[in-house]
Amino acid sequence: MMNMGAELVSPDPLPDELLRIASQVAEDLDLPEAWLNNGPSREPGGLYQVGLPKGIGRRLTQRDFGDRLTIYYVSRIDQIYFKVFAAVDSGPGRHVDDLMELKPSPDEMEKAALWAMTHDRSVEFQMVLVSMLRQMGFKDVAERI
Repeated sequence: MMNMGAELVSPDPLPDELLRIASQVAEDLDLPEAWLNNGPSREPGGLYQVGLPKGIGRRLTQRDFGDRLTIYYVSRIDQIYFKVFAAVDSGPGRHVDDLMELKPSPDEMEKAALWAMTHDRSVEFQMVLVSMLRQMGFKDVAERI
């Protein structure tokens, strides 16, 4: 998706060759067929299309696996941004658990919450976000957003 020094490229649609290989990996490792997907960035309302966190490309970590595979990992702060949005969007569960494992600071949670609110400006989303922040122990952040 990224070549250092280049721009990020939309993951919609995923390249046919990648989907073919992912299908083979699913079969080989007994994974669900859709284990690799672009759900969060699919179609016009996707995260990529609406806007990724500012500076995400500079924070990517590159890892090469031989001569044919390079993977770029998103940074911890970008994971926090994505997990805040996903946790509000889908409710309690693995996204909240993942978020707590990242041990975000109040400042990081506030920035992530403000970013998430740019992706869903509805009153309902903000109410769920504020409630989630309080339940996670970020009462001060909930009051500021």
